[in-house]
Amino acid sequence: MVISPSALESIQTLCLGLALSGLLATAFELVTERRASFNLLERGGVAAAAALPVLAFTAPFIILRNTLRGRQIEGRPIPFVMIATMIACGWSLLSGRIVLDLAHFIVGS
Repeated sequence: MVISPSALESIQTLCLGLALSGLLATAFELVTERRASFNLLERGGVAAAAALPVLAFTAPFIILRNTLRGRQIEGRPIPFVMIATMIACGWSLLSGRIVLDLAHFIVGS
């Protein structure tokens, strides 16, 4: 089985996006001693504006965490879990692409 270069790059981008999401969510929890969640937007004003970049990159982790907890605790149906996972992976693919493009720009290649 041969994997095309574009498919391999997409897999790498997805993995980078998921890893970055988990890393940033964990770092946020370490620094603030509270979990990263979409509730950060409820404060409004400057706090919500400051939370947007954090949430933009930690969203895949938050979505997956909440989905798995909802499945374990509330017994949410499998199709719901599948759809949420696809959304999180798509978001992760986009954020991973942004990080890779930024890295290529900084390196200059």
